[in-house]
Amino acid sequence: MPAESFSLKSIAIPAFGPTLLYGLATGAILPVIALTARDLGATVALAALVITLTGVGSLVTNVPATVLTTRFGEKWALVIAALWCATAMATAALAPVLWLFALAVFMVGMAGSVFGLARQSYLTEAVPLYFRARALSTLGGVNRIGVFAGPFAAAGVIHFAGIAGAYWVGAAAALLAAIISLRVPELRAPVPAGTGRAAGPRGSARRGRRGAGDPAVPAPTVRSVLGTHGKVFRTLGLGILLIAAVRASRQAVIPLWAQHIGLDPTQTALIYGLSGAIDMLIFYPAGKVMDLWGRRWVAVPCMLTMAAGLALMPLTTDRTGLLLVSLILGFGNGIGSGIVMTLGADFSPSPGRPQFLGIWRLLADSGTMAGPALLSAVTALVSLSAGIGATAVLGLLGAAALWKWVPKGRPGYGQPSGRAAGPVSGPDLPPA
Repeated sequence: MPAESFSLKSIAIPAFGPTLLYGLATGAILPVIALTARDLGATVALAALVITLTGVGSLVTNVPATVLTTRFGEKWALVIAALWCATAMATAALAPVLWLFALAVFMVGMAGSVFGLARQSYLTEAVPLYFRARALSTLGGVNRIGVFAGPFAAAGVIHFAGIAGAYWVGAAAALLAAIISLRVPELRAPVPAGTGRAAGPRGSARRGRRGAGDPAVPAPTVRSVLGTHGKVFRTLGLGILLIAAVRASRQAVIPLWAQHIGLDPTQTALIYGLSGAIDMLIFYPAGKVMDLWGRRWVAVPCMLTMAAGLALMPLTTDRTGLLLVSLILGFGNGIGSGIVMTLGADFSPSPGRPQFLGIWRLLADSGTMAGPALLSAVTALVSLSAGIGATAVLGLLGAAALWKWVPKGRPGYGQPSGRAAGPVSGPDLPPA
């Protein structure tokens, strides 16, 4: 369709419906994973380890997910991932022993990696370049809304069915996500097994791109993409890793500091929820700023704001101070909604997009694991205040890296969506 006529409404249900439901599925079980592990005989330390298995499952599946997405296409990768997630949820609900429950949690992480890669790759192909950041910011925002709503949806069922009810809510939501994903239009033909060639175009999204569908062009591999785009991964990829590290640490520092200053669980939950609400309210304006002014206008302020909030947190001594700082953190995280996906989409080549985005997600997931690990290590060696301060330093380093390596200016208009180039200065964009 012409760029000027594009509207998110045209792809809202197939693009964002599965994401909302998938977010609800994962949000429903997050508060009860540790409780279920404890019920199955895990110690407190082992229960905490089980929680990390979702992240581990995602981390180790990022690169293999590229094979699945390339082989079957984005649509069927979404369906397969959602069905795998529903299976994992049902397994967790019925697991009679700890090891089987832990395997189910790991499977949820695996499914999340495939689902996340496929939905990002799909929107990158389907949305014009001038609208890309708004689409991906909305994708991130819709996922956060689902995760936020998940615990509330599960709470009612848990009241009648016990803790297992949370997993049945997750299974039902994931199954609905798979059904809605069947409405996702095909953007390209899947790669036939054993051909070793790039897939041909099935729709206008890839038609006319050099290399796509050319039988003389060998299909990209993770190794070849890593070689041709190594500089991007070594530079801007470092900024992405730092964004993920600060974001993951932010989720831990609010409850930890609340406990440190003597707040009860109800007050802590309220403060955490209000921070999340601010986070969810501003994803679309953030995407519009990225599209109209450039990615740097959001990437750098996001990290600076979160660094400021983290630096101020050890100075708070009561619930009012912590609430204000938590709102700063929520605002900083909210304005960065979609920034990791948008920058990955900007630099991803076509053909070769799934492979590039798989490596990109691997960097982000590495940061997600490393951030809380640094917080834990510094806290154990020095103090919680020092651990939070170290996380603030990561935010400043991330801001510096993003300032240096995120291209200046707005995305170039008239460029085919998905070209392997970052945002560049160019002609004026059409009215948004």
